Amino acid sequence: MSLQGKVAVVTGGGRGIGQAIATVLAARGAAVAVWDLNSEGAEKTAAAIQEAGGAAIAVPGDAAEAGAVARAAARTREEFGPVAILVNNAGITAYEPFTSISEASWDRMIGINLKGPFLVTKELVPDMVEAGWGRIVNISSSSAQTGAPSMAHYASSKGGVIALTRALAVEYIGQGITVNHVPPGFIDTPLVREGPVDVEAAAASMPMKRAGKPEDIAYAVAYLASEEAAYVTGQTLSVNGGRYLA
Repeated sequence: MSLQGKVAVVTGGGRGIGQAIATVLAARGAAVAVWDLNSEGAEKTAAAIQEAGGAAIAVPGDAAEAGAVARAAARTREEFGPVAILVNNAGITAYEPFTSISEASWDRMIGINLKGPFLVTKELVPDMVEAGWGRIVNISSSSAQTGAPSMAHYASSKGGVIALTRALAVEYIGQGITVNHVPPGFIDTPLVREGPVDVEAAAASMPMKRAGKPEDIAYAVAYLASEEAAYVTGQTLSVNGGRYLA
């Protein structure tokens, strides 16, 4: 599944799942622009890719702010050229009982997790339309498939990502552009470690008796970004170790 000659953007590529995705795409031959609000994380990911012989740049910026997205896109095109692969991975999470969710918390969750992919995709999809080839992979969540207590705002934002994926798949079908999403199950990442979940106990309760790894998500994304997935669009590729079967 070579991606040689393709330019990829991975938002939230500074750590965790995004870092793994950026690394795997680069190993497949893509030139990767690592977009992240955390400039230090983006630099570390890009440097690791470069040290392994790949092509990568760090592009700091807020993927949920239109001006920052435009600047990041301009830098990416200047360095690498038009974008062919987009992975909308940047996002946040939170655990709050429903009646404790403030309007500000709700707006922040929707703004980053749903508005962000909207802005980034709107900025980059013209490159794909012009080329007649493109791959958009959105990182959603199994929480939007199953529901999750104390995560109504998060699950809602990711449910929106799933709907956006399907709408765009239909809109761009026949133009060489595919749009799919990957809903991770329980993946051991720094973001999860920062939350209230007992990672080891939760992992033991999984059907496979382990948590997923960021690379598990990255390999699924690499497939959807490839030429081999040219006939796959509007689809859900669940990577959850059998936690949710659908």
